Amino acid sequence: MNTPAIALQPGAGAAAGLAPPAAAGAGPDRTAPPGACQVEIVVPVKDEETDLAPSVRRLAAFLASRFPFTTHITIADNGSTDRTWEIATGLAAELPGVGAVQLAEPGRGRALRSIWSQSDADVLAYMDVDLSTDLNALLPLVAPLMSGHSDVAIGSRLARGSRVVRGPRREVISRSYNLLLHATLGARFSDAQCGFKAIRRDKARELLPRTQDGGWFFDTELLVLAERAGLRIHEVPVDWTDDPDSRVNVRATALADLRGIMRMGGFQRIARFVAVGVASTLAYILIYLALRRGLAAQSANAISMLITAIGNTAVNRRVTFGISGREHAVRHQLRGLIAFAAGLAVTSGALAMLHWIVAQPSMTAELAVLLVASLVATLARFALYRSWVFRGSAE
Repeated sequence: MNTPAIALQPGAGAAAGLAPPAAAGAGPDRTAPPGACQVEIVVPVKDEETDLAPSVRRLAAFLASRFPFTTHITIADNGSTDRTWEIATGLAAELPGVGAVQLAEPGRGRALRSIWSQSDADVLAYMDVDLSTDLNALLPLVAPLMSGHSDVAIGSRLARGSRVVRGPRREVISRSYNLLLHATLGARFSDAQCGFKAIRRDKARELLPRTQDGGWFFDTELLVLAERAGLRIHEVPVDWTDDPDSRVNVRATALADLRGIMRMGGFQRIARFVAVGVASTLAYILIYLALRRGLAAQSANAISMLITAIGNTAVNRRVTFGISGREHAVRHQLRGLIAFAAGLAVTSGALAMLHWIVAQPSMTAELAVLLVASLVATLARFALYRSWVFRGSAE
């Protein structure tokens, strides 16, 4: 954990006569020092000299006039090389309820872990400095945590009811990343990387010491740990507008995320599933070849698929998803048979297409088509296993 090198808390500006006059029609002042507030909002920044001042002023005005809880804004400058820290300290001196912390090393996760670990606020939140997420979602984000209904809250750009403005490239990357998390880590939350999250202080105390990432993967790591601990995660649909000047290095971030997923064991489950799938495919081919001597292609395919599907479900249940004992075993097999039906539809359709194109295809052609189709069916079956067949029972 990095210790803040410099921390500037609000108040100095007021003493020096720099505090701005209250805006006409403004509500009661609900700003507070970080040790006495209900909600502390961290704004991590690195080289954001252009966006920092207008965004923090806008956020402070919103909190003062439209937010019912006492708040403190902490600007976390981590590794800036421009005028960001100078601007941050100026805002902390000028605006009530705004502080600034400087860390020597960059990294959103590093900044959040450092500040959240020392905060005494009831709820700890953060948002990106560009304020891409509409601030009207802040109260729905925080309220369930204040009431004790939920432990963690996230803004989701992929939830029903959200409205998102961004280019197709960012859309594809975001959705692909979240699908990867569902497949590898068994994540059930819909949007890992939206820069708009909050957590109860007591839950943060439990989870933060277990996090390791100092960068963008911190969000994902924290959420996966929360799910594994059985915490309640509340999702808020948000209105979100992409920042065209975003400084996120997509390639470097993607590689770091893949390393993070691997560190958390995300690909071990896939590796076990692939091993079981290879063995099942070999068994399927051998059974098909044995049955094909006396049966039509479709009949041999159906019987081979059924036999290997039952075995595949049983082995994946124990080896891939770590489920032992007889509890829910029958339910898992019945659902596995439905997954088998999906696989059968894929392979039978491929086989029918081959026979439609070639009147009397060779056995080699049949096997080649079935092999490719069975690989597709295997991927579909894994998705069903992960999202439905074993959901709620896997480790």
